[in-house]
Amino acid sequence: MRAQVIVLAGPSGSGKSRLAARMGLPVLRLDDFYKSGGDPTLPVLTSGANAGMVDWDHAESWLPEDALAALAALCREGRAEVPIYDIAHDGRRGWQVLDLAGSPLFVAEGIFAPDVVRPAREAGLVAAAYCIRRSALRTFWLRLHRDLREHRKPPLVLVRRGLALLRAQRDVVAEAVAKGCEPVGPEEALARVRRLQAGTPR
Repeated sequence: MRAQVIVLAGPSGSGKSRLAARMGLPVLRLDDFYKSGGDPTLPVLTSGANAGMVDWDHAESWLPEDALAALAALCREGRAEVPIYDIAHDGRRGWQVLDLAGSPLFVAEGIFAPDVVRPAREAGLVAAAYCIRRSALRTFWLRLHRDLREHRKPPLVLVRRGLALLRAQRDVVAEAVAKGCEPVGPEEALARVRRLQAGTPR
């Protein structure tokens, strides 16, 4: 085993990507394993203001087996070919090689990160698993600002989705904890990773 993974879970907009960048470790973006927009197996919202649209917050909207395969390859071989996903266009736009360059730790982050914790831990691949939590209102504003800046979807869709996620945030955190993640704030997660880095032989 060449490396182990630090899993970062948490509600959309909780700051997982920014925190991963601050850690200074290679990052596997689990959101790049979304299905493409034309996939007939994508789940659809059946109620609410966005009824009829794809439910991108449903676990069936991504490919966990592909994500786990990439995660395992990184741990065992130190490199893996991973997709490049364009959220604004709901599809992959290519592939790239993620190389750990000898790092004994790397980060895997995304809204479906809790789903990889148990199988990855059973395979001995996990160094730590955290669920990043902030106040629901702060998470709502951070998420909306990011999504508007990146033009991910029309503004009204983003606001409606954001309000639905705000109401569901407590359940999202509880589910992540049930699947093996420790609930911590961003600064606590960063401090724990620094301690892991200090204790990991290179």
